[in-house]
Amino acid sequence: MSTVFAEYHLFRISDPGGAVTDDIDASLTGLVAADDGSIEILTGIHTGDVSVSFAPHTGEPALAPGPWEEIAEISFHSPTGEVVLHSLTGDGTDPLPLAAGPGDYRLRVAARGRDTAVDTTVETVVEWYRIDCWPAPPQPPALVRTGDRYGADQRAVPRPATRIINHGPQGQAAIEHDILKRAEQGDHT
Repeated sequence: MSTVFAEYHLFRISDPGGAVTDDIDASLTGLVAADDGSIEILTGIHTGDVSVSFAPHTGEPALAPGPWEEIAEISFHSPTGEVVLHSLTGDGTDPLPLAAGPGDYRLRVAARGRDTAVDTTVETVVEWYRIDCWPAPPQPPALVRTGDRYGADQRAVPRPATRIINHGPQGQAAIEHDILKRAEQGDHT
């Protein structure tokens, strides 16, 4: 069990050798999102410590027992086979080894307490997170359980529209538009 500092309603998980990405859109699950090995987990509090347990597994684990209000799953790629839990500005844990080294993984995030002190700065831990991780091929994000108001509010936020600016050769905009349409429908080929 670790304590991680949350800032601006989030903390991160990242691969030390992976790309750093900003502005990840977590509105689909209301809890977690990943992009190029950077993972953001949304917190109800604005600023303060949250309690996080991280468990690597060799295969998909059973759902964690306990009073978890929200549970979501996402896929990510780890180039090094390690992750670090950290704040937005970078303070974090020592690298945590993943079960199968570098490769594709599935992450299940369970949360409770996010409705306790929404939008505030806290002095004591009021939110708890459990993160289970196992090797798995990429899959679309999935909501396993919904139950807190904060997650429902995040899922209700309209997703930002993507604009394509054609700076490439003739027809490049149509190709990019087709790729984005397929990605929105869950086709990542």
